[in-house]
Amino acid sequence: QVQLVESGGGLVQAGGSLRLSCAASGSTFSFYAIGWYRQVPGKQRELLAAISHSGTTTYADSMKGRFTISRDNAKNTVYLQMNSLKPEDTAIYYCNAGFSRGNYYSPRDYWGQGTQVTVSS
Repeated sequence: QVQLVESGGGLVQAGGSLRLSCAASGSTFSFYAIGWYRQVPGKQRELLAAISHSGTTTYADSMKGRFTISRDNAKNTVYLQMNSLKPEDTAIYYCNAGFSRGNYYSPRDYWGQGTQVTVSS
């Protein structure tokens, strides 16, 4: 079992940056890969980036170069650094605990409550 809490969202102007945090509770956090997703109303949740338990990262092609995922197992936290934000990045951002093999991320049913990111033009 793992519980996840996202934070760090907010309102930012286009071109700005935000760093989202996904804090986990539970002794098994370091065994999980973590994925960051986002969702806008009327659309499916979209996987942005994932990081394995050992730190291997994978990104959606559209996120490469702007978003960076990292983790600090000592703090039970995964981060998503988002740079050069665009209005189309506006969404609710969620983290998920799952498993990964190579570039493939398999989510499990462990989700945070989400954090809103709004990018103004």
